[in-house]
Amino acid sequence: MASSASPISLGRVLLTGAAGALGRQLRPRLRSRCSLLRVSDAAAMDAAQAGEEVVEAKLEDRAAVHELLAGIDAVVHLGGISTEQPFDAILQANIVGVYNLYEAARRHGVKRIVFASSNHVTGYYRQDEVIDPTMPVRPDGYYGISKAFGENLSRFYFDRYGIETVCLRIGSSFPEPRDRRMLATWLSYDDLERLVVASLTAPVAGHTIIYGMSDNTTTWWDNTPARHIGYRPQDSSEPFRAAKEAAQPQLDLKDPAVTYQAGGFVHMGPFDQ
Repeated sequence: MASSASPISLGRVLLTGAAGALGRQLRPRLRSRCSLLRVSDAAAMDAAQAGEEVVEAKLEDRAAVHELLAGIDAVVHLGGISTEQPFDAILQANIVGVYNLYEAARRHGVKRIVFASSNHVTGYYRQDEVIDPTMPVRPDGYYGISKAFGENLSRFYFDRYGIETVCLRIGSSFPEPRDRRMLATWLSYDDLERLVVASLTAPVAGHTIIYGMSDNTTTWWDNTPARHIGYRPQDSSEPFRAAKEAAQPQLDLKDPAVTYQAGGFVHMGPFDQ
């Protein structure tokens, strides 16, 4: 786990998507920093620990989400579908669900949200390009489209209602990179923690978009426009490079998964509805 703990209390924080892979990583890391950590998911979760509340709720259930936000200071929103799926499923969890979350945040006076967006918002940029968060979106599927919607919705709620959001375009957060693509996109669990804590504690967040990646030697993303958040990654994919390149010594440059930053997402779908 990350060794540098912020001395700033995070207050009463809601963590959605707590039963997911990244939610399970962040839950114990955030618990000690909060006066209360409320965790939520549509799936079953571990029992509440000291300083926690556990609430099962579906994001598409507007009344349940409204209750979920009561008494909360800030939200880390990991909830929803995190893979490419048919549009109807994406619509309910990722589009209706994120609207319900922001509207409940407005009604309860929540002033900061950390929104788990995705690198798939810009998946149709090429791997021979370096892009930054100010460039136009180029989603690679329904999932990426839903995250672009969430980014735009959060922009509206900041401009209209002053709810600050840090949108995290998460790359590939696993214990280690799984392939050569992830040498560019990898985000360690410790750097994920650093990124979320920086997003919650930055004195002024405004509406910020930042790519979620470690300090990798190879990268397609320039986070300079988001330096004001104070995120400083400390890990790198470089120690894994030799093994990943040996496992994939040749890449098919005619494969769209090699051409585009989306990777294998370009091959997913269409789906029978």
